[in-house]
Amino acid sequence: MLGNFARSMVFAYSSLYVLALGGDATRVGLVGSLGMLAGLVMLPVAGHITDHTDRVRLLALAGFLSSVFLVPMVLAPNWQIVAVASLLFGSVVFQFPAYASLVADSLSPADRGRGIGAMNTISSSLAIVAPYIAGVIVERYTANLGVRVLYAVMLVTYLSNAFIQLRFLREGSSTPREPLRLPAVTRALGQAYQAIPALVRQMSPALRALASVVLLSFLANGVTGAFWVVYATNQIGLSATEWGLVLLIEAVVRLVAFLPGGLLVDRWGRRNSLLVALAISSVTVPLFVVVNSFAATLLLRAAIAVTSGLTVPACMALMADLIPRSLRGQMMAAIGQGGIFMGMAGGVGGPALGYLFILPVMIASLAGGYLYALRPAYPWLVALVASLLAFIVTVLFVRDPRKAEI
Repeated sequence: MLGNFARSMVFAYSSLYVLALGGDATRVGLVGSLGMLAGLVMLPVAGHITDHTDRVRLLALAGFLSSVFLVPMVLAPNWQIVAVASLLFGSVVFQFPAYASLVADSLSPADRGRGIGAMNTISSSLAIVAPYIAGVIVERYTANLGVRVLYAVMLVTYLSNAFIQLRFLREGSSTPREPLRLPAVTRALGQAYQAIPALVRQMSPALRALASVVLLSFLANGVTGAFWVVYATNQIGLSATEWGLVLLIEAVVRLVAFLPGGLLVDRWGRRNSLLVALAISSVTVPLFVVVNSFAATLLLRAAIAVTSGLTVPACMALMADLIPRSLRGQMMAAIGQGGIFMGMAGGVGGPALGYLFILPVMIASLAGGYLYALRPAYPWLVALVASLLAFIVTVLFVRDPRKAEI
C-alpha cells in the first residue's frame, strides 16, 4: 500500500522530470528502456534463488537497495544522471518473483480471483490520492523541483517498507532455504540461463499463449506509458493538477472494480474475463488521441480503469493456475506474474514483467519516443495493433485449466 502510493506519485510525472532536465521525447523513451535493462541479468538469477532462498530477506534487501538508488534521482543535475539512476533502480527487480510466489502460495486455487481482487483493493487504496497530490506539488513547484520532492518521498517510503517486511513477514514454504551468499548468486546466474530452453519447453500451450498476451499488453504499455502525461499536458492542454485529478478518479474506479472484478473472474472464468477486458481496452486506449477536453479524458481513463479491474485478477489467477508450484519462482521470473494494467500511465515494468520480455519492451519504449517525436498520435496506434493481436491470441489459444495448480 505504501509502495503503490509512492509509485503512483512519481511514475505519473517522471517523464516531465526528464523534459525539465533538458531531455526530449526520445530521451524519455531512452530513460524508460534503461530502467528495464538490469532485469536481463537480475531476473534470471531471481527466479532461481527465489526457489532456494528466504524470500522475505530478498524483499527487505530490495527495499534497502531501492532507497540507495533513489538518492541520485533526488539530486540529479541533468537527465543523464536520471538515466543512470533508472538503470540502477531497475536492478531491484529480483524482488518480484519472490513477491509473486509468496502471493500465489498464500491463496487457494478456488479463491485466487477474489483473493487477488481483495489484495489489490487494499494495496491500492492509499494510492488513490497520490497522483492528485503529486500534480499539485508539480504545478506549484515546477516539474524540476516538484518531482525531486516526489522522489524523496519515495525514498523514505521504500526504506520504511524494508523494515516492515523484515519485521513482520515470515517465510512459509516447506522447501529448504539456503542463506543468500555471493557465490550462490553467481552460480545461479549460469544455471538460470542454461535452464531457459528447458523452462520454455515445460510451459503448456495455454501458458505460452497467456505469456504472449502479457507480452503484447506490455508492448502496448511500453510504447505509450511514458507519454500519457506529456500528451495530456502538451496536446490536450490539461494542467498537472487536472491530470492528477483524472488519475485520482481513475484510481477510485479501479479500486472499486477490483473486488467485483475478482468475483467475476471466479464466476465467468479467467479467459472470458480477460477477453472482455481486452475488447474494451482495444477501443478505449486509442481514443485518447481523439479527446480534447478534461471531461472526455476523465471518462476515457475511467473506462480503462475498469479493464484493469478485470485483467489483473484474471491474468494473475490464470498464471497461478497454470504454473506448477515447484517452478513458480523461475517461471514468474521468466514471464512475470501476469498482473497487467491496461493503458498504464507512467513507468512500465513491475512484477508482471519477466526477463524474457525485457528486450522487446525496451525496444517498444525506445520506439515510443521516436514515434511521439514523429507524430504524437502514433504510439497509441501501435498500442491498438498490439491490443487487437492480444485479443485474437486469447480467443484462439488461451484456455482455463481443467485442474488448477495448487
